[in-house]
Amino acid sequence: MVVLATKCYVAGDARDRATDGMGSLVADAVGELTVDYDVGVRGDEFVAVTLTGDDAEVARNLLREQWGTITDHFDDGETYTGTLESWDEETFVLDTGTEVEIDTDGLGLGVGGADQIRDRFGLVQHTPLSFVYDADGDHELTEETRDTLYGWQRGDGRVNVNNATRAEVRATVNRAGHARDVVTVERLGLLEQSVVCREDTDPPGLLAAVGDRLPAELKCVVP
Repeated sequence: MVVLATKCYVAGDARDRATDGMGSLVADAVGELTVDYDVGVRGDEFVAVTLTGDDAEVARNLLREQWGTITDHFDDGETYTGTLESWDEETFVLDTGTEVEIDTDGLGLGVGGADQIRDRFGLVQHTPLSFVYDADGDHELTEETRDTLYGWQRGDGRVNVNNATRAEVRATVNRAGHARDVVTVERLGLLEQSVVCREDTDPPGLLAAVGDRLPAELKCVVP
């Protein structure tokens, strides 16, 4: 079994749709490998995939590379992935199966407190973030994560969403009549998405148009 660094925190029919969607994503990832799989959700809401068959280890490695994994063992200087659980003026708290705190200096995302940085980069709760583990507690976001977030600010704007699958977000944008205002919907996690705006689209305006249609947290990235 491999525990992926993405959560399924919805219930009922929404959970069924999300796990079905995750099954499709796993199928796409393992391709023609000789492997059977079963998607489940742990008690802490992390997605777990059980894999059996001749190519099970190869499949596990593919999923680890694509999603990151949750582990109970950390080595100094190694890279791991957690989901954004909470924040305050001084820290981000990532859920990695255990809580990992990254202070403002470790974020490396410019001036302001951690809560201001979250707003500036439009980070919704549960967004997966990669970090470098430090045995003394001075954890830092990876350069790749920082580059990705700065890249958001250099683009044409985004609306980030949680609590919904990519298909649900795309359908909502279409129903709201804004399909032509977006380039694509990027998947950040199973239930965290990033709607990429076209050059002349106003992110706060798009958020206002779709916000009432999604039971979600939505945050803008304004270039």
